[in-house]
Amino acid sequence: MAGTLLFREDELDTHRITQGFDQNSGIVRQLQSGTILQERYLIQDVIGVGGMGSVYRARDLRFQNVVKLVAVKEMINSTPDPLIRETIVQNFEREANILAALNHPSISKIFDFFTHDERSYLVLEFILGKDMEALIEDTEGFIEEARVVSWAVELCDVLSYLHAHKPEPIIFRDMKPSNVMINPQDRIVLIDFGIAKSFRVGQKGTMIGTEGYSPPEQYRGDATPLADIYALGATLHHVLTKWNPRLEAPFSFLERPIRKANPSVSQELESVIYTALQYDPKDRFPTAEAMKEALLMTAKKTGILSRISPPAVETEQTIKPIWTFKCEDEIRATAACNKGIVYIGSYDTNIYALNAGDGKMVWKYPTLGGVVSCPALSDGLAIFGSEDRTLYAVSERTGKLEWNFQTEGSIRCSPQVSEGHVFTGSDDGYFYAVNLATNRMTWRLDVVEPIRSTPFLMNELAYFGCETGELFCVDFRGQIRWRFQAKRPITSSPYLSQGVVYASSLDGMVYALDAQSGWVIWRYRMGKGSVSSPIRTDNMIILGSADEYIYCLDANNAREIWRFKTEHQVSGSPRVNKDCVYCGSADGNLYCLETRTGRFRWKFSTGGPITAAPLIVDNVLYIGSTDHIFYAFLV
Repeated sequence: MAGTLLFREDELDTHRITQGFDQNSGIVRQLQSGTILQERYLIQDVIGVGGMGSVYRARDLRFQNVVKLVAVKEMINSTPDPLIRETIVQNFEREANILAALNHPSISKIFDFFTHDERSYLVLEFILGKDMEALIEDTEGFIEEARVVSWAVELCDVLSYLHAHKPEPIIFRDMKPSNVMINPQDRIVLIDFGIAKSFRVGQKGTMIGTEGYSPPEQYRGDATPLADIYALGATLHHVLTKWNPRLEAPFSFLERPIRKANPSVSQELESVIYTALQYDPKDRFPTAEAMKEALLMTAKKTGILSRISPPAVETEQTIKPIWTFKCEDEIRATAACNKGIVYIGSYDTNIYALNAGDGKMVWKYPTLGGVVSCPALSDGLAIFGSEDRTLYAVSERTGKLEWNFQTEGSIRCSPQVSEGHVFTGSDDGYFYAVNLATNRMTWRLDVVEPIRSTPFLMNELAYFGCETGELFCVDFRGQIRWRFQAKRPITSSPYLSQGVVYASSLDGMVYALDAQSGWVIWRYRMGKGSVSSPIRTDNMIILGSADEYIYCLDANNAREIWRFKTEHQVSGSPRVNKDCVYCGSADGNLYCLETRTGRFRWKFSTGGPITAAPLIVDNVLYIGSTDHIFYAFLV
């Protein structure tokens, strides 16, 4: 949450005297309660005093029916030197511009920026909380390791976000406990971007920061992303030991072992922190992401990984769609996208082509049945099935029918294209290969029961499940290479990676099979059956289950890495983008979780169950709901 001001429940930095207060005369130049700025912001109270002015709690009067509180950060520029005045204003404007460019759950939102009576103001999201330094002082004994690691992982996340910012990385430059707020949900928010700056290789900066937390190179004006890593290490050292580095000799952390002050800290965590605190930058973690990985590995080794993820207790929407499109009936299908056009089917019997940027309809094509099939986009055609028993090929550009192919049952699986053929299953119990050039069937394979599992194609082989509970491997001539029998139907779509096929079944199992032979490598039992299609990312398999959980398993041995509880069965399939996994549930929520830990990030509530998989293209997520609405989110 860019530029967050999260405030301590008592006061913020009351030991600092501002230029708005004259100690000699005793005249307080702070805004009085009841003052209205910009005919909009009603000042209620002073909640903090900083180096250049005060921070106020205010009510946004534009929202007359609700009490919307904001934080108003003030900068009083009373220095007589015109060059210094100009620099102060530029720095304050830089903070506003930095915050306006950021969008992260651990950085609060900026709402407004203006000047009034020679004072400049930032209007920021108001969030109650305590800063980490206050928590250190208020805690009897030491804060437990699991809690500190949880905060550290979140801080690595927000630093990774800042350091990867485009067009230029942002260096925070002032990581310390008093600049890290802990909200009532025990999540961190980074505050005070007053000395943050964009980073350019080779560019020297001002010698600025906080003594004790800043690394040696920052004293020379050389602040890189590695400076933030050092300062994070210093912050964690302070939290775990209660030794304030401002009261110690600079760069003397190695002389003050963490476990000497706090023997309950694990050797693994102590090692991670001292790596971050190395005097030479090249000996530290190369990135905040690398430090996060080391922290997570420590959590796994020490057995605290499951304890560092607080429960999902969010009650408000933390993300909003950039656009929506309403159909006339439920959307159960997954979308496809090509050249800025998104294609989505609906139970209102139509497939829609929508502009990916604004959701405006380009065209729609009507069938005679519900469309739950995700279209295959090939050679300018959108190819999809319908419950009217027909496979359609429609022009991507015009929405006009180019050809169709009839089966004897509803087509609920999504067709796939390879080697000049469309491969699809049907409720008539046949698996079809249809020639794209002639629009005629090349062959079909009788598997007896309906096929609702989308085929996975690789190396001229097709892998698909069947309602008999069989998983088939079929070559492109229609010959069965092998088949595997589960105890109940395989409705989900298999996923193949590194020579292994992963599939879930309504028998409650996840199977890993050798792609060449079909032999079982491992199996994992969930609480109930699954129609969620698994995906593999790195060495993790992720899928949902009717037991209401989203699971993450080790792809090599089926060891459970994490599980996340939703509020209903998970019929949707997950997708991964960057470091997040997105998955819908029958509880109507789209969930965003951290991929490696399953930590809850946010959820968005729709008006009905979500059965489709998200589509993510160019950092935009598209998903439909049975509430009839198709959503687009920035992620």
